[in-house]
Order: sequence, then structure tokens, then C-alpha cells
Amino acid sequence: MKGFIDDANYSVGLLDEGTNLGNVIDNYVYEHTLTGKNAFFVGDLGKIVKKHSQWQNVVAQIKPFYTVKCNSTPAVLEILAALGTGFACSSKNEMALVQELGVSPENIIFTSPCKQVSQIKYAAKVGVNIMTCDNEIELKKIARNHPNAKVLLHIATEENIGGEDGNMKFGTTLKNCRHLLECAKELDVQIIGVKFHVSSACKEYQVYVHALSDARCVFDMAGEFGFTMNMLDIGGGFTGTEIQLEEVNHVISPLLDIYFPEGSGIQIISEPGSYYVSSAFTLAVNIIAKKVVENDKFSSGEKNGSDEPAFVYYMNDGVYGSFASKLSEDLNTIPEVHKKYKEDEPLFTSSLWGPSCDELDQIVESCLLPELNVGDWLIFDNMGADSFHEPSAFNDFQRPAIYFMMSFSDWYEMQDAGITSDAMMKNFFFAPSCIQLSQEDSFSTEA
Repeated sequence: MKGFIDDANYSVGLLDEGTNLGNVIDNYVYEHTLTGKNAFFVGDLGKIVKKHSQWQNVVAQIKPFYTVKCNSTPAVLEILAALGTGFACSSKNEMALVQELGVSPENIIFTSPCKQVSQIKYAAKVGVNIMTCDNEIELKKIARNHPNAKVLLHIATEENIGGEDGNMKFGTTLKNCRHLLECAKELDVQIIGVKFHVSSACKEYQVYVHALSDARCVFDMAGEFGFTMNMLDIGGGFTGTEIQLEEVNHVISPLLDIYFPEGSGIQIISEPGSYYVSSAFTLAVNIIAKKVVENDKFSSGEKNGSDEPAFVYYMNDGVYGSFASKLSEDLNTIPEVHKKYKEDEPLFTSSLWGPSCDELDQIVESCLLPELNVGDWLIFDNMGADSFHEPSAFNDFQRPAIYFMMSFSDWYEMQDAGITSDAMMKNFFFAPSCIQLSQEDSFSTEA
């Protein structure tokens, strides 16, 4: 049942009624306490199935192309392939991973905004033709190295997050699109559609209104040059909540009906990433060191009583491992103490750090926790996105094991949702509902 990013020989435990995620975590905490206290993930693949059902219920008219770089563990890719999603790949390795699952090239998009020539040639070799582009230099690279390329022009959106203009990192302006279309015509590059992306941090859904209007303008402009446009990519930016998905759909659905109506021959796609996987993975980490400090040492200035101490805890995973996304964004999860403690037990101001002793390796600046000891465990949920990159070589840091699970009810739901491959069955095995905390039980694996 243990799997790694580069190991396709994973197993998934099918859980009977009466066994839940908490039981599985309890079991592996026990096991890892005995065998070395390494951090580990538990992946509930049933949550991915539920997210897909939610997508189909709310935005069935939009085909999801899962963003592979978000979480490229084999179990995730295989289950999404079985459910019939497409895949948005940013590199040769990602394209190869997906094609090994039997995904057809038509269901793969090469989305890197800055492509290496060798990777463009690889895409051409394996038949991955659809790719994105936002500038003339990139267009010329594609023309020279991929004669069958079908290009989506990536346009910028009018996002304004927190008063700062965050829209021009990638994507061309509407004004520049005519020039790119002229270049494409001269280079004999086929333009088939438009892509835009709205960040999940953007709360102003009016951005979609402008983006869809701009996309329609580009479609009309491309028609003047004789291009046959048949695809609109509305990007990612979906947080994973059904409310946000419904709010976005409420804004874009009437506009899609006007600008890109059903029957127009235009396929609407999107690139959800964390939407599918964030809530499906839980990370368990171990406290490896502890310091007592004065309460006023915390930069936040929070105090929990006048003379009470505060604690600094160091964990066996950090920003150079599973918390890599913490370097660029806020942590979207609250640590939970695994051990049982009394409701009236005092809480202390606490700070959580990774093992590197680097000033960047702060995971939680300040939170209230009961006093912990070295060897205690903390649980972080919503850790399925951007947590599975190759870790730093710092000391003897080991990549956390990944244990996959799914309930029988979710397995049946997956089949009802349109599973297309029986090959996945080889990776599933039955785990009894009563988990015995011992080395011999059905969940135990070699450390």
C-alpha cells in the first residue's frame, strides 16, 4: 500500500464500512513510531472521485484537463485517466507519465509558457499537438520544431489582486494578438483557440467577464485571418469548494451561451489542479526538537497570558520537502495534534518549523497548541497540491511514504462516474474494517 512519486507499483486499500481516514492515520502513526518516525501521506482517492462528480454536476459543459505538475503521483494520474479527464502537461516527463497510462495525445495539452526546443520536438514526436503560446519568439520556436502544432493564444486577464497588478506575468495583450495572428499566418502555424487563466486568489469574478469578452474578440480576429477556431481554455484557479465552482459557473455560463454557444463547434476546457487533489491528501509529521521561549519573542506579538511560555517546535518535514508551496503562498491548512488531550488543557503560543534550521523554513508563524513533546505527531490536511516535488538533499531527509486508500462506496461511485479502465483493479486490495495496530495487519508494510 506504500507508493512513491516515481513508483507506479503502488497499492490502494479498499476500506470496508467502519474504517475511516482517522483509523488509517492512527495505524500508520503507530507503525512509523515503531520504525523511525518518518513523515508520511495518506491519500484518500475517493475524494478525487467526489471532486470529479462535483465537476460533472456543476460545469458538465467544460472538460477538465488536470494540471499534472500539481500532483503527479501515479495513483492520482491513473484514477483521473480512468475517469476520462484530459491532462495539462508542462514538461516532457509529464507527457511521458500520462501517455504511459494510455491517454491519447488528443487529451494532452503542452502548457508550458517557456518551452525548451527539445521538449517541443518531443511533443511533435509523440503526437501532442495542442500547446499554448503568448509571444512571437515562442511562436517561431513552435513553427521550426513542430509542423503539426495546434496553438492556443494565451491572453492576459485584468486581475488586480490586493491592489497590485498581477496579470502580466504570462499572457499577451489583446492589442498584440493581431500581430501574433499575422506572424502565425506567415509561419504557417495553426491557431485553434484561446487560453486565459484567473488566479484562485482573485475574488472578483468580473475578471471572467472581461476575459471571455477578450477571448471572443480574438476568435473573431482569427477568423479574419482564415483560422478555424475550435477550443477555449479558461485555465485553472479553482479552489476545490463547490461554492466557488458554482459562483464561477454562475458568472461564465450565460457568457459562454452568448459567445461560445453549444453547437458552435467550440470545445470549452479548463485546467483544474488543486481542485482535484488538495483535500485528498493528509500529511503526518513528527516533532523532532523543541525550544521554550518567552511569549513576546514571536513576531506576531501574540501573547497567551502574561508569564506563560511559548514553544518553538521543529518537524521532520518543511519547505524543502512537502511544504514547498509555503515559500510562495500561505499555508491552507491548520495543524491538528494527533495525540488525545483534555478539552481544558492549557494552550500555548507555538511556532512550527521544518528541520533545516533555515529562516525560510517556517511553516506556521504562530498558533495555539497544547504543550507537545519530541516524538508527538501533527496532522496537516489539504496537502495534496504542490507537495510531492523532489526533496532537498538536506541531511538525511527522506521523501515521505504515500499510503493510498478508498472506501468501497467510493469505489462503486467511481465505476458509476464512468471509469473506463479495468487495469486499475490490479492496484486495489481489500483492507478489513477492523485495523489491528500490529506489524501483521493488512495495512502494515515495510518501512
